Amino acid sequence: MKKLCIFVTLTTCFFIANYAEIISEQIAPENSIIWGPGLKPEEIVMKVRYIFLQLQDGSGKNLTTSPGQGIILHQIKGKTIKGDLCPIRTQIIDCMDGSFIIRYRIFKTCFNLKLSVKVQNTEVIKVPSEFKGPVFEEECDCPKSSITEFLENNECDKNNSQLFENLKQFPSVNFDEIRDDIIKRYDRPQSVSLCHYVVKSNKIYRNCYGQHVGFKMFMDSVLKAFTRRVLLPDIEFFMNLGDWPLVKKKEKIFPIFSWCGSKDTDDIILPTYDITESSLEAMDRVTMDMLSVQGSTKLSWDEKVEKAFWRGRDSRRERLDLIDIARENPDFINASITNFFFFRDEMDKYGPGQKPISMFNFFEYKYQISIDGTVAAYRLPYLLAGGSVVFKQDSNYFEYFYDKLTPGEHFIPVKANLSDLVKKIQWARENDKEARIISKNSRQFVRDNLMPKDIICYHMALFTEWNKRLKNEIKVLPNMEEVPQNPYSCDCSTKESFHKTEL
Repeated sequence: MKKLCIFVTLTTCFFIANYAEIISEQIAPENSIIWGPGLKPEEIVMKVRYIFLQLQDGSGKNLTTSPGQGIILHQIKGKTIKGDLCPIRTQIIDCMDGSFIIRYRIFKTCFNLKLSVKVQNTEVIKVPSEFKGPVFEEECDCPKSSITEFLENNECDKNNSQLFENLKQFPSVNFDEIRDDIIKRYDRPQSVSLCHYVVKSNKIYRNCYGQHVGFKMFMDSVLKAFTRRVLLPDIEFFMNLGDWPLVKKKEKIFPIFSWCGSKDTDDIILPTYDITESSLEAMDRVTMDMLSVQGSTKLSWDEKVEKAFWRGRDSRRERLDLIDIARENPDFINASITNFFFFRDEMDKYGPGQKPISMFNFFEYKYQISIDGTVAAYRLPYLLAGGSVVFKQDSNYFEYFYDKLTPGEHFIPVKANLSDLVKKIQWARENDKEARIISKNSRQFVRDNLMPKDIICYHMALFTEWNKRLKNEIKVLPNMEEVPQNPYSCDCSTKESFHKTEL
């Protein structure tokens, strides 16, 4: 198959192919379903805007295999305020299941932005496809809407059961009464690191406690990204910078934000720093994200290796147990430790350590294993999205979205000690159709709940609800330092000064 990609600076990419070699007679272009925040570029500001495209046949059924990228033509172009072509980077991701992701990153404020997506030369965008602008790049510090308007424009999910479950412990919070007690309880430099944050008049301030506070960069980047696009309410909170949740149920309960929860603790759970960073920094500093992972392999389901795959460090005893199970069942499991830290005295038995490989290569296997590390395995969202079946270990730990997952529908559960893992893999081999359905369900779950827009929405919903509960005056304390925005030149008032130019 011949394929040509023509670039006009960074602005436009056309994919042209020899249609006769790849077009399936089943495809009905007029039935194509298109959706995503990338269709509302004026209202939804993201570093990477994205659009989903699902192909269907003449009877309205979704295609389940890839027809090849060549049948998809996409064009995204606009002009800067000076009339030059707007620099835009585009990418099309073939998810190998009859669906595609078209995503684009704008590097300079655009006007008269035009979106075009065609299937077999038939236009499929059924919404206004030209936007007068301005369409801002994410780096612009141009907050213009309230957080309420943001939640409405982004059609954010209101069914945040985990959020409200966490917050029911704190119907009313007065930090003037508990602030010193929190610092006294958790200011343990050798074992705990946390930061005290205040957002006041859309500016960010913090003071951190602990020996290792480098992870403050993640919450810093979240708040800076949000205050660039939204007028945040004044809020105050404490952020746990470690993996382990801090607020033990048997002790006095204090409001602490954390990335991971457990059955024994009452922390207020946020999306992990990992999935949040990948949502904010896709097509920039981060290559593995919740969009790119969906195009991680070019293998169809039937072409994948019929084994379970796992790689990881030695951060839990069950991970070593998995190596024993894999060695006893090499036809079922390919598993290796990549780095020894916690069990170095057992390297001779469970080593040698294997070189880490890209997670993109994980999905050459039909089955993926998720085992806790020090806490919940933060890679689970990527495993659910990758087009394989996830075998998830029963766990005391959880992330903010676990309550929406259904065992047997979105993943195959295995016991905490992994004693039934081989039996469950055998079931998947003997029930390939059912296993594939679970893999499709898990990817759909990700698209419904764990996309970049959803990660941002969850933070915004939490900040909104948290603001309602705060009873003290939000003030910047003397020991706090400001977290400034990164230097960036952007004219937030360009809308009125731009005159329409035909493209």
